[in-house]
Amino acid sequence: MTQTAVYAAGGVVWRLVEGKLKILLIHRTAYADVTLPKGKVDPGETLAETAAREIFEETGIRVALGIPVGVSRYRMPKGREKIVHYWAAEATDDAIRASAFVPNKEIAALEWVSPRKALGYLSYPVDVEIVEEFLSYVEDGVLSTFPIVVLRHAKAVAREDWDGPDAARPLTARGARQAKAIVGPLRAFGVRKIVSSDAVRCVTTVTPLAAALGRKIDRTPLIGQDAWEEGTSDPRAVIGRRVRSRKPAVLCSHGPVLPGILRELALATGTLRGSYLGSASALDTGAFSVVHLSATNPGSGIVAIETHEPKV
Repeated sequence: MTQTAVYAAGGVVWRLVEGKLKILLIHRTAYADVTLPKGKVDPGETLAETAAREIFEETGIRVALGIPVGVSRYRMPKGREKIVHYWAAEATDDAIRASAFVPNKEIAALEWVSPRKALGYLSYPVDVEIVEEFLSYVEDGVLSTFPIVVLRHAKAVAREDWDGPDAARPLTARGARQAKAIVGPLRAFGVRKIVSSDAVRCVTTVTPLAAALGRKIDRTPLIGQDAWEEGTSDPRAVIGRRVRSRKPAVLCSHGPVLPGILRELALATGTLRGSYLGSASALDTGAFSVVHLSATNPGSGIVAIETHEPKV
């Protein structure tokens, strides 16, 4: 019988100290090894949620995930494959000061080291490969990034089953569950700004997130389906503001509008267009694509795109 793989997630946690890059390593008590913070997925979690949670539980540092930096695969002692997804994650000074870490039965110590020392200290070649992938971005001039998340609204009542205006269509029961389920993953990427089409199904999708963050929803017809059908939508104006602000944001819109939003993101950042844009915009209800941009030079192009499906 084929054994199912064990999924886990973690991060390459980094900071700048007097302008020099440092990477956080953990010394594990039971295994007497040096590794990166990571841990197994809890039931109902997405990989992104796992990564943020495990980094916090093992280091006491709350982080927002940056770019994905690789996946490691290896066999566990009993033969099952373990698949670990990693993201880069900046540890801010405030987050480090707020850490309540003390040595415990799982983690003996935390150590900030230079990239060169990290490559020499790590106990496992798979961890070395992840750090090398992270450093390849650094060598290309990409370190600090911010995400613009493109979200398709959760499952709504079908148009043929609705008598009122299209913009007033509500979410189904499944859609309401999806709206709650995406809160954790979006928070893992540090989303703070919430922009939504003014359609009920979009606003309702991001209402649980707004409540969790204590933030208001910026409603705009410029990324709405009604405006798109009438030829009056203007995703370029919305994207321009978000790229200029360089702050983590989510844009909740509609299936037909998403390709235009991704296209404008590519144009606004000088990115060569390709089939990847179509893949990132072909989202099921409640799914989202995270577009990572350089915080220091957004015009240098899209650094990475990743797509996440809802768990419900």
